[in-house]
Amino acid sequence: MAEPVRVGIIICDRYRTCAGGKCLRALKAREGAFSAYRGREVELVGFTTCNGCPGGNVEYAPGEMKRNGADVIHLATGLVVGYPPCPRIDAFTTFIAKKYGIPVVIGTHPIPEKYYLTHQACGTWSGPDWPARLAPTLADRAVRLAYD
Repeated sequence: MAEPVRVGIIICDRYRTCAGGKCLRALKAREGAFSAYRGREVELVGFTTCNGCPGGNVEYAPGEMKRNGADVIHLATGLVVGYPPCPRIDAFTTFIAKKYGIPVVIGTHPIPEKYYLTHQACGTWSGPDWPARLAPTLADRAVRLAYD
C-alpha cells in the first residue's frame, strides 16, 4: 500500500473555536480540496489557527507539522469564505512553500452555499486570482448545500 498523505491544516483565527467538523468530514469523504486524495490513505498531522492577523503562527506551525511528517499544508476554507477573505492567503502560501518546502493548498471542505451566495452578491471573488483560489473547494450546488 502507498504511503499515506500527511496533511496539516491551518484555520483562520476568527474561527478559533471551530471544532473542525466540516474540514474533518471533507477529509474523511475526500470532498472539497481533499478530493485530490481519493483512493489514498490520509493522516492528519496538525490542526491549528493562524493565531490572528497578521498570522504569526504561520511562521512556526508549518515547521511543527513538517516535523510530524506533513506532506502538504491546507489553508482552511474559512480563510476564503470569511468576510472579508483573508488578505494574506497569497503571502501565507508563498512563505510556507519557500521556508518549509511543503506544498500549500488553499481550501479544505467545499464552500458552503450560504457563503457562495454572499460572496457572489458582494463581488468579493471577482478578481483575476480568485478562480484558482476557489477551484479546490468550489463544488456543485448540491455539495455546497450539504456543507451549509
